[in-house]
Amino acid sequence: MLRVLLVTDTDKPIGDLRDALAKLGYDMLADPATPQALHRVVECERPDVIIIDTESPSRDTLEQLAVMNATAPRPVLMFSHDANQQLIRSAVNAGVTAYLVEGLASERLAPILEVALARFAQEAQLRERLTQAENELAERKLIDRAKRILMEQQKLTEPAAYAALRKRAMNQSVKLAEVARQIVALAQAQERPD
Repeated sequence: MLRVLLVTDTDKPIGDLRDALAKLGYDMLADPATPQALHRVVECERPDVIIIDTESPSRDTLEQLAVMNATAPRPVLMFSHDANQQLIRSAVNAGVTAYLVEGLASERLAPILEVALARFAQEAQLRERLTQAENELAERKLIDRAKRILMEQQKLTEPAAYAALRKRAMNQSVKLAEVARQIVALAQAQERPD
């Protein structure tokens, strides 16, 4: 059962939305949160999805979303009456998964939530793959730097320097990148004046 956090920055009651989501079988968290409390509530309550009801998302709301998205990303649906294209782009950049301008028809909630969850999961996989690729690239650069250090210090060829790195890694039972990190750190320490 998905845990849903409602957020509103309007004075209008959202009890109908809460009731419609509860009837669809979603676990509704406490009272609706304000955008200013979003980050704190997400950390405490750990909802699976966030639904924001707003006339037009304010800069504060978008900033709070961006902070939350950077530290604890969640699928976010935003229902708004503002169809301004720049505002929609700003909302998506802040972490909104789905931005809907037309009203909140209860029969549309379940499919909209499912699409938002699927899209969020796909984006999370892409972010994970990007992070992995960036880490692998950083490790390769580190290994190349360590090879160059060994080649200069010990007058080795590139294949011999790589073999030396691999041998140290096997002897220490660590990853090749960790040995490279040690060699680079030692070389940097030797370069510093006393």
